[in-house]
Amino acid sequence: MKLTMTKFPTTLFSLAFLFLLISCGSEKDNQNDTSEQKWVGTWSTAPQLVEPRNMPPAPGLSGNTLRQVVEVSLGGDELRLKLTNEFSKSELEINAVQIAVSKDSSAIDESTAKMLKFNGNESVSIAGGEAVYSDSIQFKLEDRMRLAITIAYGDTPDDLTGHPGSRTTSYILEGQNAQSNADFSEAVKTDHWYTINTIEVKADENAAAVAIIGNSITDGRGSGTNKQNRWPDILSKELLKNPETENIGVLNLGIGGNAVLRGGLGPTALDRFDRDILQQKGVEWLIIMEGVNDLGGATDSIAAFNVANGLISAYKKMIEKAHKQGIKVYGGTITPINQSFYYKDFRESARQKVNDWIRNSGEFDAVIDFDKAIRNPDNPSVIQENAHDGDYLHPNEYGYELMGKAIDPKLFQNPED
Repeated sequence: MKLTMTKFPTTLFSLAFLFLLISCGSEKDNQNDTSEQKWVGTWSTAPQLVEPRNMPPAPGLSGNTLRQVVEVSLGGDELRLKLTNEFSKSELEINAVQIAVSKDSSAIDESTAKMLKFNGNESVSIAGGEAVYSDSIQFKLEDRMRLAITIAYGDTPDDLTGHPGSRTTSYILEGQNAQSNADFSEAVKTDHWYTINTIEVKADENAAAVAIIGNSITDGRGSGTNKQNRWPDILSKELLKNPETENIGVLNLGIGGNAVLRGGLGPTALDRFDRDILQQKGVEWLIIMEGVNDLGGATDSIAAFNVANGLISAYKKMIEKAHKQGIKVYGGTITPINQSFYYKDFRESARQKVNDWIRNSGEFDAVIDFDKAIRNPDNPSVIQENAHDGDYLHPNEYGYELMGKAIDPKLFQNPED
């Protein structure tokens, strides 16, 4: 009897201890599951001070509602949105923000509509020079899904932060109408983005993003409005076709008219590099495809020579910064300028000098030869006749397809390496 009584509590103790181990193990596994999730950028656009000619048309944003459509790259079940007022001097008031699946034009799938919150509140004020993230929200976001972001504004600054080259139509509706049942069919249309900056999704540990810094050729001038067929879009679609690269987001940080060194529209590539590239979440790769606007501003052969050297020096700086964060850097060659408004013999010589360095210096982790992909094989200094938008500088829809498909998807495999 004593023997039985002695064994019984021991058995109970053993079972309790085993249960505790199993419970602790399960909790640890759950914690690991959580830790194996990370934020990865699925969509982004480079903010800048909006020029007077690109300001919102009447009725404007103050006291009104703006619906903007974006197409993400990587899907996920949890997301957050970054809004920016970084180039404005005064406060931006936002009364409500709703997201929903975009159906067509300004229409949304009302069953998917959700209100975003900011520290638990539907409204948020963003100080001049600042940006904010929304609270994360559960949302079924599919790969390459079009998402409608509807913002009900309070007071807005006279100097707005936005992205003029959206290649996508936005809709301004008079009054505060951020709810899903608002009818936007009579809204005023404008092909610009305002306030929106980045969308991130919670993704598996092996997910990653490629960020692209560039000018109007990356921003998509010459692509089809609302067609989402810039060359970074083509790249994203190609990556999603491959099981080994289907977990990669593509972030387009191109700005039309942008320069690397000085001048141009928006902050120079060097000045915006930390914010637009290094501060993005989950970036494993960077593509640099910029420099033609710098070359186009050269007034003589000496200036062009100096610009070429300046571009090379700038590329080195960006490569060094990115490598310090473990980001692989791919150099994109500058596409043809002959017969365009930028062409001068000395500018062409400078372009060839820069492209030769990109191809042969060994500074980049790999080279993406956009120049070769889009040039006329019988006249290599000129873009293919059927691949430009009429100005012999900017690609058309076919040209962007050539560029996007010229990139080897294998460059983006095994991000942990």
